Amino acid sequence: MVCSIQEDVPFTLKPSLENFYKLVTEGALDRESQAEYNITITVSDLGTPRLKTQHNITVTVSDVNDNAPAFSQTTYTLRVRENNSPALHIGTVSATDRDAGANAQVTYSLLPPRDPHLPLASLVSINADNGQLFALRSLDYEALQAFEVRVGAALVRVLVLDDNDNAPFVLYPLQNGSAPCTELVPRAAEAGYLVTKVVAVDGDSGQNAWLSFQLLKATEPGLFGVWAHNGEVRTARLLSERDAVRHRLLVLVKDNGEPPLSASVTLHVLLVDGFSQPYLPLPDVAAAEARARADPLTVYLVIALASVSSLFLCSALAFVAVRLCRRSGAASGGGCAVPEGHFPGHLVDVSGAGTLSQSYQYEVCLAGGTGTSEFKFLKPIFPNIVSHDLGRKSEGNPTFQSNFPE
Repeated sequence: MVCSIQEDVPFTLKPSLENFYKLVTEGALDRESQAEYNITITVSDLGTPRLKTQHNITVTVSDVNDNAPAFSQTTYTLRVRENNSPALHIGTVSATDRDAGANAQVTYSLLPPRDPHLPLASLVSINADNGQLFALRSLDYEALQAFEVRVGAALVRVLVLDDNDNAPFVLYPLQNGSAPCTELVPRAAEAGYLVTKVVAVDGDSGQNAWLSFQLLKATEPGLFGVWAHNGEVRTARLLSERDAVRHRLLVLVKDNGEPPLSASVTLHVLLVDGFSQPYLPLPDVAAAEARARADPLTVYLVIALASVSSLFLCSALAFVAVRLCRRSGAASGGGCAVPEGHFPGHLVDVSGAGTLSQSYQYEVCLAGGTGTSEFKFLKPIFPNIVSHDLGRKSEGNPTFQSNFPE
């Protein structure tokens, strides 16, 4: 008996015992190349004629995890416009595995970036099951134009597209609120004379950064012009004596974005007979208006201060004059004059116990140049019913004078 198989399969039959054969492989099998083989076994005898029998068997090659995942492309380029909304889906990476079953299941993850300063964890994330990439936060083109991440063997390059989110910025002349920069133009200048040049930049890129210049307003229209592409300010005609000395120009700087953004700049021009002519910078209009508003208040404050000072000076002079008058009167009279008539009734009185009574009015007089003080007691004043008796008693000594040391 003879047993055999076809020759186009990587298998062979080896006899083990009488009438027993083994089906063995001739080499390594690759399931990814061919996962199944159909083998026809033919058994024939040695008689004449030979008789044979055939039997078909199927051999299935089981899988082992001998293949790494493979991406559909080695490099991915994704584009996202700046100022995007967070958690925006920006693209997908895809990989397959030639193995089968669990060995063919692919998961995605981001590898650490080559640049340690790149905050990858706050920029993008990836769905581990399907490879979808998401931008975690709003991106700014002016801060980050592009970055790279790795997902396994694939390199993902993310490009941030520019959006027109920056208005033009004027570098010259400076618009910082200080004294304005004034350009001098001689009256002998011809048409096309270069007065100055407006310099501006835009933080955007591409057509969003293309700038154009336009003269919006001028003190005397038709005297000056602005070139649209380079910002040069030139005279449009010859100057004449009738032209004003000072001129103010308002120039608009606009980008080419959608929608366009713009900025304005104010220019001050002074016409002079020659550059040797003394020149004073133009006053700041805002500062002049502030001073004009402050002038009335300053006048009121000065008037009030002068009034208070005058009143204080007059009071001081009056006080000094009174003091001098009293001293001069005391020095010339040698004593104090006693006023005639009745004294007010609220003066201090003396009683029999050593205090002055209401019936004695007195005056204290300091004599200038002496070391003593004099007290003069005037005539007592009583009602009419006792006036005669008291008058007779007081005729001998109408006043009583006593000296006390100071």
